[in-house]
This record gives sequence, C-alpha cells and structure tokens, in this order.
Amino acid sequence: MKKIYDAEAKLVNERALSKEGYRLICGVDEVGRGPLAGPVVCAAVIMPLGDIIEGVDDSKKLSAKRREELSAKILEKAIACHICRVEAEEIDSINILQATRLCMKRAVEGLSVPADFVLTDGNMTLDISLPQRSLVKGDALSYTIGAASIVAKVYRDKVMAEYDALYPQYGFARNVGYGTAEHIAAIQKYGLCPVHRRSFTKKILLS
Repeated sequence: MKKIYDAEAKLVNERALSKEGYRLICGVDEVGRGPLAGPVVCAAVIMPLGDIIEGVDDSKKLSAKRREELSAKILEKAIACHICRVEAEEIDSINILQATRLCMKRAVEGLSVPADFVLTDGNMTLDISLPQRSLVKGDALSYTIGAASIVAKVYRDKVMAEYDALYPQYGFARNVGYGTAEHIAAIQKYGLCPVHRRSFTKKILLS
C-alpha cells in the first residue's frame, strides 16, 4: 500500500516556531561531505508554510527525477533560496567540518530575504547572529530542511555532471565523487584531477 505523505508531520518544528512569532524560518542542509571529489554544497531555503509542496523529504529517499521535479517547484515557490559551494582546495585547507559550517553560514547570509530563525540538519552550530536549532535527521523530519536538501542535491549532481565532461575517466556522472570501486580504480590508474580532495585520497594513492 502506498504510504500517504504527511506534510503536517514534517512541519512540527516550523509550526511551533511560528507560534513563538517567527515568520521567516530558514532550513539549511548540505550535500557532499563524504565524496573524494567535488565541492560541498549547501542550500538555505525559506518556504511559505501555507502552500506546502507534497513529497518534500530527505533527498536521499527520492529518485533523481523526483528530486529534479521537486527542486523546480521549491525554487518557484520559495520566499528566498541561496546555494553556496566550497571547493576541494578550501576543504583540504580547513577540513570538511569547518568547510561545511562555512558553506552553511554563507548560504544563510546570502538569502535575499533575511531569515528570523534557522533550522540546520545534523548537529551543526553556525557562526551566525540569528537564533538557530539543529535537528538530527532534520532532512527527513523538517519540511524546510528537506527542501534545502533537495535543492542542494540537484545542484551538486549537475556540478558533478559538468566535471564528468571535463574528466570522464573518473565516472563523476555516476558516482558524483563518492569512493566507489570504479572511482578508486580510476584514481589509482590516472592519479588525481583538480577537483579531487587531496586530504581524502592520500591512502588511496599510497595503496
């Protein structure tokens, strides 16, 4: 039996914040912390809570086609949305945790309409002046974080498809930079390309 999408269940946090007087609640999520190549991408999204898009969920639970459909709807309806990326070189310089925090901060601060409250996925405290709350598995529990996860995932997948055209030997269109057997074998055969994270690939090159 098909599972019924329960929008209100994903709006528990947003509804509670609305009762506290917050009106511009921003969801923030990242994609790409674990890959061996490519940027970490973060999206900050403020969604209208009276016009819900059915199906918004953790991007990992959705097919690529469904993500693209939902991303287009989210971008169309969003009060504000800003996407940021931190490239491999900066990730190597400051480490992936700090790069993710910085990326999320930039995404929030880049919103064309300033948020008055920020919800982040995971256990991530940002260096921002706004009130904030982090939610473990927030992309599955929160409508606004879920929307951010979808937008970020679709954007990053397109970036990796562009890199695939530049460096076809690594299979970036298929593995989006993650350490699949195919990708690791390609690194061992061809070495690294400019978008690889050096701090993530040291052991592969030594093996």
